[in-house]
Amino acid sequence: MKNYENKPEGYYNNFRKEMLRYLPKDAKKVLDVGCGNGCFAEVIKNQNSAEVWGIELMEQEANLAKQVLDKVFIGPCENFIDSLPDNYFDVIYFNDVLEHLVDPYTVLKKMKSKLAADGVVISSIPNVRYHNSFIKVLVNKDWKYEPFGVMDFTHMRFFTEKSINRMYEEAGYTVKVSEGINKSKSLKPYLYNIPFLFTQLDIRYPQFATVASK
Repeated sequence: MKNYENKPEGYYNNFRKEMLRYLPKDAKKVLDVGCGNGCFAEVIKNQNSAEVWGIELMEQEANLAKQVLDKVFIGPCENFIDSLPDNYFDVIYFNDVLEHLVDPYTVLKKMKSKLAADGVVISSIPNVRYHNSFIKVLVNKDWKYEPFGVMDFTHMRFFTEKSINRMYEEAGYTVKVSEGINKSKSLKPYLYNIPFLFTQLDIRYPQFATVASK
């Protein structure tokens, strides 16, 4: 197993405010996979007056989440999918989680049955083509893991926007939203794009947000 304990301080209580805008206003039953200490899910609970469940690998963080959420499972998310109620959740969040899984494809397929009829899966997934990371591969010929970010040493899978959408579609979902988030403030992505006539602007984004329905 990857060493998830050797992470920078605050790694598991990252509030992800930018992902709240994808939350349907009428969502009343939400599952946050990789909920950390529950800080993000607690906002959803209060904002939507929702019933919010969480799944968290790290026991210490999960115990904190238990204090604020309705139900929390502790351990790998794959262990609990079959225990979740069918046709139940209006939203299932995967904020920077799917890339940590050995088989995110099967997890998405199985989670589909846990969604209510109009439910959606919302995810944030790192973009391996992000300019800061990709240029190191392209120019420096290096693939170097980092403590966090796109090249996080605990990442098992790597994605582009195109491969994210394909993963969802092959799992039987319809992608409703696919857009870059947390855009780089650097001018470098634009300079790199000059030879390509600005057709590679996805390299501005370290992550892509996706909203997908059954």
